[in-house]
Amino acid sequence: MATTTRSAARTILVAVRSMALITLVLGLAYPFAMTGFAQLALPWQANGSMVTDAGGEPVGSALIGQNFTDADGNPLPQYFQSRPSAAGDDGYDGGASSGSNLGPENPELIDVIAERKAQIAAFNGVPESAIPAEAVTASGSGLDPHISPAYAELQVARVAEERGLVPATVRRLVADATSPRDLTYLGEPVVNVLRLNLALDELKE
Repeated sequence: MATTTRSAARTILVAVRSMALITLVLGLAYPFAMTGFAQLALPWQANGSMVTDAGGEPVGSALIGQNFTDADGNPLPQYFQSRPSAAGDDGYDGGASSGSNLGPENPELIDVIAERKAQIAAFNGVPESAIPAEAVTASGSGLDPHISPAYAELQVARVAEERGLVPATVRRLVADATSPRDLTYLGEPVVNVLRLNLALDELKE
């Protein structure tokens, strides 16, 4: 009986020591080491990839999209518009990242896409056939900060007119905010909407 008790006590002690060691290494040492490495090697990414305005004030993250709308949710014509977002009630909620989870034949999604197409066409003065897919569909994460160059081009005339700029000036800013394919062949070129709209505001100033 005493031997069994000592064996059980020894087993418990080993388990407690193992748990303490694992907690120390994986719960404290490893996170601190990775955090320190990230701050040294990739500080901009580690701190949220924040984008700042000309005054150095943060205006958002380069990795998370945002809406450019008024208090009533109406799109502001002087800004390029992002793709739709199903993350949270107002979209682009980092704490509720998700898509709509509606299938391509879901009647609700079909109706929403048709409504978005009509709105975007009227807002930009273009035919519905010219509207690219990402302009009317949310990304899987709901946080995509990019649009395609095609959707950016569709909005150039409206933004230029609203800001009293020539379209060529706006297209130059679009080009500056466009990232090429990763490694020259992965994915497609994309335009960061926040960077583009920030460049527009700074140009006005």
